[in-house]
Amino acid sequence: MKAFILAAGNGERLRPLTGTIPKCLVPVKGVPLLAIWLELCCRHGIGEVLVNTHSHAKAVRDFLGLYSGNLKVHIAHEESLLGSAGTLLANRRWIGSDEDFWVLYGDVLTNMDLTGMLALHRAKGQIATMGVHTVDDPSQCGIVTVDESQNVQGFTEKPSRPMNNLAFSGILAAASGIFDEIPKRVPADLGFHVLPNLVGRMSAYVVRDYLIDVGSPASYRDAQLSWPGLDCSSAREHYGN
Repeated sequence: MKAFILAAGNGERLRPLTGTIPKCLVPVKGVPLLAIWLELCCRHGIGEVLVNTHSHAKAVRDFLGLYSGNLKVHIAHEESLLGSAGTLLANRRWIGSDEDFWVLYGDVLTNMDLTGMLALHRAKGQIATMGVHTVDDPSQCGIVTVDESQNVQGFTEKPSRPMNNLAFSGILAAASGIFDEIPKRVPADLGFHVLPNLVGRMSAYVVRDYLIDVGSPASYRDAQLSWPGLDCSSAREHYGN
C-alpha cells in the first residue's frame, strides 16, 4: 500500500523554528516528525511513500537520502505549492491501479492504529475514511458531523460558528475514485475544495490514540511534554543516529 506524506508547507505558524528547518523535520523528543511517520508507516504495512517538498526542500531531500529502512521513498518537489488535493492529483499516476491509499499530513504527530482505520475503510467501502478527533479550538479545523453508523453527514473547513469540536485529524484513507473529485485548479485544498463535496460518501474513524497537530508553537511545546513515543530506536538506526 502507498501513502502520501504531505510535507511541503512553509510552517509559518512555527517560526522562527521553521526559519532554518522544514516543519516536517522539527524534532519531538529528539526524533524528527518525518522519521516518526516513516516508522509508523512501516509498522502498518505501508510499503511505499511519496513525500512532497517545497520549503527547505534540500534539507528534506538530504534527510531522506540517509533513510535505510524498509520503505520505498519518492520525493515530489513543488516549485509552487499545489495544495493538499493538488499534490494528490499531480501524482495520480504514482498510485497506478491501487484501489486505495493513505493521505497523511506531515505536521501531525500520532501513534494511532492505522491498521484498524484501514479495516473500517475497506469494510465501509466509501470513497474516503477520515480520522477524526476532538479539539479545543474547532474554529481552526475542519469540523465533522458523524451519524451513529460512522458516516460523515457534514464537513466544514474552519467554520466561524462550529457545530461541535469533532475535527478532521489530517489522516485520510482514500479510494482511487477521489481523484475524480479534485478540481483542476492550483492550488487545490482537500479541506476547502474536496471533502465538503464528499459528505454522505465518507466514513469517520474516531482516533482514540495520541494525536496532536504540531503546527503552532503552543502545540509543539505540548508535544514535547506529552508525546509517549513510538519505540523510535529503529527510526534512529535508519538514519545512522
